[in-house]
This record gives sequence, structure tokens and C-alpha cells, in this order.
Amino acid sequence: MTAPATSPFDDIRRLITTMPGPDEAAVAAVRQRDGQLTKPAGSLGRLEWLVEWLAAWQAKATPTADRPLVCVFAGSHGVTERGVSAFPASVNRQMLENFSAGGAAINQICASLGLGFKVFDLAIDMPTGDIVVEPAMDEKACVATMAFGMEAIAGGTDLLAIGELGIGNTTIAAAIYAALYGGEPAHWVGRGSGVDEEGMTRKIAAVEGALAHHRDHLKDPLDVLRRLGGREIAAMAGAILAARLQRIPVILDGYVATAAAAILHAIHPATIDHCIAGHLSAEGAHLEVLERLGKIPLLALGMHLGEGSGAALAMGIVKTAATVHRDMATFSQAGVSERLP
Repeated sequence: MTAPATSPFDDIRRLITTMPGPDEAAVAAVRQRDGQLTKPAGSLGRLEWLVEWLAAWQAKATPTADRPLVCVFAGSHGVTERGVSAFPASVNRQMLENFSAGGAAINQICASLGLGFKVFDLAIDMPTGDIVVEPAMDEKACVATMAFGMEAIAGGTDLLAIGELGIGNTTIAAAIYAALYGGEPAHWVGRGSGVDEEGMTRKIAAVEGALAHHRDHLKDPLDVLRRLGGREIAAMAGAILAARLQRIPVILDGYVATAAAAILHAIHPATIDHCIAGHLSAEGAHLEVLERLGKIPLLALGMHLGEGSGAALAMGIVKTAATVHRDMATFSQAGVSERLP
């Protein structure tokens, strides 16, 4: 008999079935210590939950955020030729140079919070296919880009934030959400980097055209990724998977970064249990997406910059939570009376 044909995506699907779950013993240890710290139970709110989240996915009774890393993945998109952005595609290369020179907002955020920072150029001078008339990538290219994202976090980190750079990628994200969740394409389209009304019309038309062109091939989330996505979204999806396998908790950035998580969630919801939403973006229908993913954002600052900026700011809060839990005195250490029985 002839062996059944295999798809490059089969390796990704198999990988998802091998992912570790949360370490409940580590969570129990965190709760036990938390009950001894010099504060009323629950008084630190979500900071206490964040420590439990870190413990669950790091499998550590004393979780850490000593090697935090922000990874930004940069890609370019053929659909930008349709006038869907307020900026030309040449800004991609210019912003990469700005990152290298330390001049971007994300550079300042990482420096002020003591975060590691890496940026990855995903063939930024070679746009993916125009999704209105062709797939963004073939299966092999998509899987190879996911594998690149998996390798990108090698070198050691205990907390990962993912972000992106890519003119036109809010159009790409909107197309992904419309394919996954349905509804009117215009519902998922926001102003991105600040398009005017004519730009919004072109952007909505691009998403509508892409969905129409690929409508017979959008039942598989991985096909949605390779047909409508971009290299930065594929790489972020790979980084999320690798982080899970290496027991590294992940902080998602905004509208575009969340699209990578949405693809994985559509394959199996538990795939992104080790991820939290760093912030609520002002772009598009981000709140609705987060609700579908079961994620409550840590911050809501009206940001829509990308670059991993919202996730990086949230990472500072996670670092603080871990430090408070580790270094705060217990009632016995401080000689403070505990609550009356």
C-alpha cells in the first residue's frame, strides 16, 4: 500500500500534541508562600495571579523573571502595494535601522525596564504574496518561518515577550481574524498607522478580496496562516510553540501579535495557555479577539504602536510581581502578627 501523503504542517500538529501542561505542584508552593507574606490575602490582586502563572509554566516553586527577553519579528507584505497603510513599505528597512541604532520606542522601554531585546529580519526586502490574488506563502515556506521563530528564542530566557514590525500587517491581522471568526470584514479593520478614509476603504476592500479569493481554503487554521498571514506572524507562532516546549511563559503584544496566538488557539485552545495579553491595543477589534481567546490584558493605555511595546511594559509588571513574591518578608521573618483566627 502507498503511504499517505504528508503535509509540512503535520510536524506542527504533532508538536502541539507533545506540549507540557501547567505544574500544579509549583502553583501550590507559590500559594503556600503567598499565605505567609506580610499582607492580607489577595491584597496584591493580579500580581499574585501572575506569580502563579509564572510558576505553572516555568515549573518552579520560586518563579523568576531574571532573563526577560523581548523578541520583535519584522516582515513585509505584498498587499501594501494596494495603499492599505499610511506609510510606504520602505519604512520597514528604515525602522530596522532605527532599532539597531537604539532610537525606537521599544529600545527606550527595554532599557528603562532592564529587558533583553532582539529583532529579527524576516527577508524584509522580499514581500510575501499579495493576499488578494495569491497566498502569502506556500506550506514549506510557512513551516520554515515558524521553525525560524522557534530557533529565535534559543540562548536562554525565563520570560518572553513577542512583537512585530511590518507595514501593512494590521491588514493581514484583520484578514486572519475575519477568516477565523467570520462576520463583516470591516468589523476587524482598524486604522493601523493612521490611514485616512480613502485608505480605510482600500484596506477593507483588500481584506474582502483576500477572503473571497481564498474562501475555499480557510477551514484549517494553518492554511489561514500561510494564505493570509505574513512571515512575522508565522515566526511569532513558532516562538510561542517553542516557548511552551521550553517552559517559558509568553506575553503577547497587540493586534498583530495576537493574530499568531489566535491561529494556534484555533488549532487547539490549550496551545496558548502559557500566554497572557500584555495590553489592550487601540487597533481594530482587539478586545473582542482577547475575549475569544480568554485573555484579560494587563494594561489598557490606548497604544497601537506594535514593536512589542505594550508587551514590554507589561513585562515590567510581571518582573515586579516575581520580585515581590520572592523578596517580601513573611509574618514570622518580620515579627508581624498574623490575622486573628
